[in-house]
Amino acid sequence: MTQPSTTVPGSAVVPGSTALLTDHYELTMLQAALADGTADRVCSFELFARRLPGGRRYGVVAGTGRFLDALDAFVFGDAELARLEPVLDRRTLDYLADYRFDGDIVGYPEGELFFPGSPVLSVTGSFAAAVILETLALSVFNHDCAIAAAAARMSSSAGDRTLIEMGSRRAHEEAAVASARAAYLAGFDSTSNLEAGRRYGIPTGGTAAHSFTLLHDTEEQAFAAQVASLGTGTTLLVDTYDITKGIANAIKAAGSSLGAIRIDSGDLGVLARSARDQLDALGAKQTRIVLSGDLDEYAIAALRAEPVDVYGVGTSVVTGSGAPTAGMVYKLVEVDGRPVEKRSENKASMGGRKSALRRHRSTGTATEEVVYLYGREPADDGHDLPLHVPLVRAGDRVDGLPNLVESRRHLKRALITLPWEGLKLSKGDPAIPTTFLLPGHAS
Repeated sequence: MTQPSTTVPGSAVVPGSTALLTDHYELTMLQAALADGTADRVCSFELFARRLPGGRRYGVVAGTGRFLDALDAFVFGDAELARLEPVLDRRTLDYLADYRFDGDIVGYPEGELFFPGSPVLSVTGSFAAAVILETLALSVFNHDCAIAAAAARMSSSAGDRTLIEMGSRRAHEEAAVASARAAYLAGFDSTSNLEAGRRYGIPTGGTAAHSFTLLHDTEEQAFAAQVASLGTGTTLLVDTYDITKGIANAIKAAGSSLGAIRIDSGDLGVLARSARDQLDALGAKQTRIVLSGDLDEYAIAALRAEPVDVYGVGTSVVTGSGAPTAGMVYKLVEVDGRPVEKRSENKASMGGRKSALRRHRSTGTATEEVVYLYGREPADDGHDLPLHVPLVRAGDRVDGLPNLVESRRHLKRALITLPWEGLKLSKGDPAIPTTFLLPGHAS
């Protein structure tokens, strides 16, 4: 691939208003609450997953930075209010005209792991202020957490080999940008998506597709043109016609200093071994082998014994590798200091505003997630890690929150703490159990 960009990844300001990235019923609830006088009651909502997607042993918190950017832009200007005039009464429109979230938000830091029942985000404020954030929070976290969990599994399978996210053509154009961010957080090294590079400073890279080879009368001409433009450090796609001839033509065009070849189809393990032997025989012992083509965490794991240097992953990462949503919900758990809970079958929620910590052995291995009522923290056993950090205070984003690079490092450290069974790709229980220290709840 070409030399990636080197801008330090960070967060980005979302342009325009995000206020209509929501469901209609958020605002009809608001109107009814304003009318009956309950809109000002102090409430806490929690965002959590009742269970992990099938086959997953852990979840990854991703999207916190994007959510906070979107929250900054969650305002109702003239255009938004005009759109709502036919469906809302004047009192509600006037409330929205002055709306800025003025409550508090705490949550797991971006890049942290989560498990069933983990209170990933806790939003406290008036009912009016907090309820209308439901859809925005869920749409960001459900998507980004799903992508990050899949990408983390791929990163673990790849070990120290390079991973490139290249799934933009398999996703909605904005989802593609968010997916690139989540994948980078979870350990991918770069992306093909230029908007993700601009918006978040993620390293980008890319060279050529089969169409460039087909444009030319011969493969030799195509390779010569690419090398002339991009230099011998480029990556040449060698499977347009015959791979063995393609590799020979690649070395003929670039010499033994060719940066890499890419193979995008076929039995990738067999082809990688054959390519390595051929490259070595041609004196191109430093030329790397890039594999792409319907890779996922299972395929990457199966290729770990093969002479592969770089994996390019597309469809599977931007679709969450079979789990495109994290299954998050956003539930009211406290009103005016009184715990409230939903009790319907299969969709129950546990009342009361909650916090969490993670317990570890003296060796650093995580043993359990402990969820407890806010303000009732259990005694520290000496190796506890409090999981909630302040994100928003009285409507203002907390200063000094980790940037994307720091969150990426956080996740890498967190994964190391899991018991080795928790990193398996096979189906099984969550990597660690969740214990609920809540009145009336038996863990």
